[in-house]
Amino acid sequence: MKLPYGEPVWMATRHADVRSFLLDQRFSRKAALGKDAPGFSPGGYAHTIPFMDAPEHTEARRMVARALTKKRIDSLRPRIESIAEDLIDGMVAQGSSADLVTSLAKPFPVAVNCEMYAVPEADREQFHAWSSALLVTAGLPPQKFMENFTGLMGYTAELVAQRRKEPGDDLISALVAQWDAQDRFTEDDLCKAVISLLLGGHDPVTAHIANSVYVLLCRPEKYRRLCEQPDIVPTAVEELLRFVSIGDIFGFGSYATEDVEIGGRTIRRGEPMLALLASANRDAEVFEDPDTLDLTREHNPHVAFGHGPHYCAGTALARVELQTVFAALTRRLPTLRLGPGDQKAWWHGMVTVIRTLKTLPVEW
Repeated sequence: MKLPYGEPVWMATRHADVRSFLLDQRFSRKAALGKDAPGFSPGGYAHTIPFMDAPEHTEARRMVARALTKKRIDSLRPRIESIAEDLIDGMVAQGSSADLVTSLAKPFPVAVNCEMYAVPEADREQFHAWSSALLVTAGLPPQKFMENFTGLMGYTAELVAQRRKEPGDDLISALVAQWDAQDRFTEDDLCKAVISLLLGGHDPVTAHIANSVYVLLCRPEKYRRLCEQPDIVPTAVEELLRFVSIGDIFGFGSYATEDVEIGGRTIRRGEPMLALLASANRDAEVFEDPDTLDLTREHNPHVAFGHGPHYCAGTALARVELQTVFAALTRRLPTLRLGPGDQKAWWHGMVTVIRTLKTLPVEW
């Protein structure tokens, strides 16, 4: 098939084929560098962690894991909960209706990530604008795309330099410490690692909150059950991750380094391949009644965060964020319902792997 940019690409769609492809080290992310690689954004890929291969990728991921620890995420949980509560307070203060996208879905992950990176309050709006522009590129010329990337890289370099002089308890300080303890990766690699984590933590979470709430409110009995049984929130979050994929496609154009057979088809050496996560998460051979939203689904080996060595590094944080938002929303606004207006105002023509709502009018 053909994506908006780059050469034709193979697509793995079945659950088993997606897992097999994402685990197979005969596919190279690094090989995409310098090629007319398939993608959703103008311009070529950069040498960042998502586009490294083992053993380089293994070492870089290990450093990120040492910085983005469970302890660090758990220590942030009270602040994450406070952010969610404050934003819902703001919604309630508006009256009995609001746009859930602008009132909650957008500002929530921005605030969480800015807390993790200790971004000064005055810089947060620009910080988010740069990162969003790298993910939502509809109608954006390649030159403007690169301007946003350059702007974010420059600002990130400033944050890195500042944390090196005055380290704190934030994620950038932890990453700086990991980078300074080795001599394989450059300062440029560090900045790109920060940006990779940042991009995975802003718009994908925004999109998933908005899309999931929309799905729930289109099935009022599901939202009501979540309100009445708050203990099922963790299971419900996993089911919503399966049912409403954060990103439909995963793989960034991995190239076969030799002939590889996947799902009965041969991908020739030098041909790229991607994984269609949304399809894999609805595979009837794996999920019983795959098109049914079951908030208490027990067997749920979804691949919403990918699979294999490139499994999303921010998975644990994303789960905490999503569980926090849905727990707070169902507790505070049990009468939440769709409001008047177009709840299907999507980013039409958006050149990205993320499908999200522009607005989501709600009432309570």
